[in-house]
Amino acid sequence: MCPPERAEKEGSWKSLPVTRGCFVCGIDNPVGLGLTLLSDGRCVEVLVQFRDEHCGFTGVVHGGLLSTVLDEVMAWVIGVNTRSFAFAAELNVRFLRSVPPGVPLKVRAELTANRRGRLFLTRGEVLGPDGVAYAEATGKFLPIPAAQQSVMLADFVGDPSPWITKPAVGSALGVQDSNSVTPGNDQ
Repeated sequence: MCPPERAEKEGSWKSLPVTRGCFVCGIDNPVGLGLTLLSDGRCVEVLVQFRDEHCGFTGVVHGGLLSTVLDEVMAWVIGVNTRSFAFAAELNVRFLRSVPPGVPLKVRAELTANRRGRLFLTRGEVLGPDGVAYAEATGKFLPIPAAQQSVMLADFVGDPSPWITKPAVGSALGVQDSNSVTPGNDQ
């Protein structure tokens, strides 16, 4: 997984753009988590501390919320590496231990393979403050069609272009350069 410790010390992690309506990062979503995702240009991570109202069983954060945040960082890591978004086609989460509310967590993701812009493979993890893993995930993501991606980009607050490129008119996949080599590219 991405080694963020060195990059954090060097101050190279930057905030990713936010949207208005997203459940995870949306600033206008009254029931959302309101999280700020960070990237070093290769990996994506977010700090989150769930509350009591995020529990399924008493004293245990609902696994669906952990999965939601994993999905978000895994989708964003594709955006950071390819400058285009993708939807989860498959998300496999392995819950390693229960997460009590109030524990500060780091949710982190990396792109493990870019299959010619047609399929993206990712890996993510949920870590406690002591570095112990609470959950780990793998995902398969498919590119979002250009027309749909353009609509999605309109929900961003400010200009997302430093991270995400507006799809070219007529682009079937919404992936600008499907043959580009990215970390972990399996061509």
